[in-house]
Formats: sequence, structure tokens, C-alpha cells
Amino acid sequence: MTGSAARPASHPAFVRYPPQAAFGRTLPKSKLYAHSHAGTRLKNLFVQQVEQIVWQFKLAPETINLPARPAVPEIQVFGIQLKTPELGFDVLRAIDQAVQFPVIFELAHAGRSQVVACHKRPSEADASRWVLSDYFASGWLADHAERGAMPVALHLGGLYEQLLRALLPLPARPHEALAEHVARLDALAAKQREADKTAAKLERERQFNRKVAINADLRRLQTELEALRR
Repeated sequence: MTGSAARPASHPAFVRYPPQAAFGRTLPKSKLYAHSHAGTRLKNLFVQQVEQIVWQFKLAPETINLPARPAVPEIQVFGIQLKTPELGFDVLRAIDQAVQFPVIFELAHAGRSQVVACHKRPSEADASRWVLSDYFASGWLADHAERGAMPVALHLGGLYEQLLRALLPLPARPHEALAEHVARLDALAAKQREADKTAAKLERERQFNRKVAINADLRRLQTELEALRR
């Protein structure tokens, strides 16, 4: 057979954003961590792990002709070229805190890319502040993997929901709102950490009566984890 090789299939989070939304502005790292009042440890993470941050796309009423919503006036897509294979989520959290819009991150390293985002919403107590969930990530794919079309939506809120749901590791329950879906996944992650600590405690315990009690706790946690996964 002749011709070029087929591109590998992509993850649904890898989107082909419309060219009219391209922005292409490099963001100085120093300005981002200054806005987030970063300490020495966080500044060092920026220096050690981040090569460059590019504001790749601006998804807004004037660029993609979708009306804004109060919680989603615009969506920004930031490309981050990494120096290392991993990026601490504290770096992404600092950027999210410095940018007053929801952000989708595309990380790149050694010919591979990954999409990462958290659910970012205005605080009910103070609309000038943003509440951030845990971060969710796609797998790593080759930079030349096929990208899918941008989801069809009636407004920017609906677009943001679809972009974020593509990253969530478990499907939504019937009629489960995005905020509820994310809260369930955050609770699942917290419960898993508790179960892991309890399993490690069980492994260390030598007293039989204590092992029985810890094992009962672990079974309870496993039941609660299964309920959150369903």
C-alpha cells in the first residue's frame, strides 16, 4: 500500500479548535506567579517544570459566536511546553487563580500531549473569586494524533461542560449536573485516599483485635467507594 500512515485515534478531549479563535500569545511565567502570590517553592516549580506557556485559543462570543454565560464568559486554552514529563497541579492551580476565566490546559512534552482541566466556577459567597475542583486529565497521546471537532453547543456554558466532561474518568449518572458529577468524583478521590491509608494501616498492624477492626473499616470504605463509582 502507498500513501501516508493513518493518524492514531485521539481522546475526545483533544479538540480541533476553530482558527478564528486562535490567539497565540506567549504568557510570561513571572506575571502568572506574581498574580497568584506564589512562594519560593511554587516559583521553583515554574522554573524547573515549565518551558513556555502560550495562550493558544480564546473561545468567546466574538471569536466563536456563542453567547456567554455568567459562570462562563469566555474559555481560554493554554498550551504549556514542559521541561519534565510531569507538571505539579500546584502550577496549574496558580495559573487558574491568576486568570479570571475557565481554562483548558494542553501540556506537551517529548512529542506527546495531554489535556488537563479542573471545574472552575465563581464562588457563591464572592463572585470575584473562583472555586477550583481537583484536576482531571486525559492520557498522553502523540502530538500528531487526530483531533475531534469542537462540540456543538448553544452557549459557552454548554461548551465548557462538554469539554470538561470529556476528561472525567466516570460517566455521569442520569440527570447528574456537571457540578454534582465533579463533586462526586472529588468525594471519590478523597475516599480512595482514606481507603489507601486504612489498607496501609492494616498491613502494619500486628495485633489481631486491631486488625479485625481496621479490616471492618476498610470493607466499609470499599462499599462507599463502589456506591460513588455507580
